[in-house]
Amino acid sequence: MMVVDASVWVSYLLPQDSHHTASESWFDGYIKGGGKVAAPTILLAELAGAVARRTGDIALARQIITAIINLPELNLVAIDHSLSLAAAQIAADLKLRGADSFYIALAQALQIPLVTWDQEQLTRPNKIIQIQTP
Repeated sequence: MMVVDASVWVSYLLPQDSHHTASESWFDGYIKGGGKVAAPTILLAELAGAVARRTGDIALARQIITAIINLPELNLVAIDHSLSLAAAQIAADLKLRGADSFYIALAQALQIPLVTWDQEQLTRPNKIIQIQTP
């Protein structure tokens, strides 16, 4: 299992994204190989907003959220008090955006790698979790 952040999901879902081909290839291979992914529930809001902003299509954003929720390969993890505190500490310590810190905190809590395209996430938490691109 790996934590996959919103940057990878967005690039996978939107063909016009510069990382689409790499994300699509990685997801397809990883999932077909029996891989599972995890993400904090904030993923849903991040995806809905990104898709609606980049495409201008609110209906598409809502359809994607419905599809994501129903993926058997995805474990959406509720943001509880413990995860919030860990994310807040990571955000402060690593000078990261708040939403990004939740993916790192989840990867750390589950002791699994984080998959991201985000440059700050690729470099700043490398001493506390394993990080990779698709």
